[in-house]
This record gives sequence, C-alpha cells and structure tokens, in this order.
Amino acid sequence: MSLPPDEHPPGLVLDARLHLLDRQVLDVDGVPVCTVDDLEVHGVDGSDLPDGTQTAFVTSLLSGAVLATRVFGGRPPSSRWHRIRWTHVADVGTTVALGVRGDTLDVTWTERWVRDRVIGRLPGGRHDPG
Repeated sequence: MSLPPDEHPPGLVLDARLHLLDRQVLDVDGVPVCTVDDLEVHGVDGSDLPDGTQTAFVTSLLSGAVLATRVFGGRPPSSRWHRIRWTHVADVGTTVALGVRGDTLDVTWTERWVRDRVIGRLPGGRHDPG
C-alpha cells in the first residue's frame, strides 16, 4: 500500500503561535525593532481563491502597546497597531529578520522621539558610545 503524495500548499507554512507571536523582530542590520504582538491575516473569512481552495495568509506583523489589554482584557483599537508588511520579512527563525532598516518603519517612532527630544537634550546625550 502506498501513501498518497504529501500535498503542501505553495509558499512557507508557519504555525503562527509557534513561529511568529512574541518573537523579536530584527532589522537588516540585526538591530532589535519590536516584538510581534499580533498578525493581520487575510483569507480567513472563507472566501475562495480562483482555483476553489481556501487559504489564509499573513499580510502584516502587528506591534503596539498591548500590555493593558493583556492584563485587563479586550483588544486595542486598530489605529494603535503598528504594521510591518509581510513583504519586509526576510527570514523566520529564532527571530523574525527584516530586509529593511528599522528606522524606516513607523514602529520605532517612539524610540526616535525619545532619543531626539529627551536623551539628545541631556549633556552628552548625543555622544555615540561606539
């Protein structure tokens, strides 16, 4: 008796909880950018693709201030999420590696703001230790 051929859908198959959620995101230079708090997924509404199959795929990694909602419940509004398009993802392993620099993404605006408006105004705050 032979086994039926193993039919894998095209593309990379990931378990979202195992491979993506709560993973550290690194930019192309290996600098930490954020962690993955949630995913934006399309195709889970049951709509059929042209060939009649149903497939869900990740369109964006979401990151944001979710501590309060994890403690008290609920879900932050959509406007509070920072999105990193899936097309920017270069590799998924122990971390999620991006193919772009982190300072070009909106997710790092708070760090840039604190660096420029607070740390940069302190004596020696603009000194690069490297």
